[in-house]
Amino acid sequence: MSDTDEETEGPAVPLGEGEPVEGAPLARVASRLHYAIAKSDVVRREGDTVVRTPDGPRELAAVLEETDEVYFDTRRAFEAAVRDVIGTGPIPTAEE
Repeated sequence: MSDTDEETEGPAVPLGEGEPVEGAPLARVASRLHYAIAKSDVVRREGDTVVRTPDGPRELAAVLEETDEVYFDTRRAFEAAVRDVIGTGPIPTAEE
């Protein structure tokens, strides 16, 4: 049986039917920045952006206030600093 014989219907991963989750994924925000970048520049450009966290949506500027980092030389460094503050885990939905 070849790949052309298979019929594909719908997405490979079932999508939820609840309300959309408030806030942007951290990866989306990180992708809009250019590295290396100072924390003050991140706050100026994206500080009012609401990001998804395991504890609910939060403004990025408030999250960055809780980190001692002042400069992010890579995207990985930025994401690690933010995750150190917000933690990791499932993002709550409106149904939870």
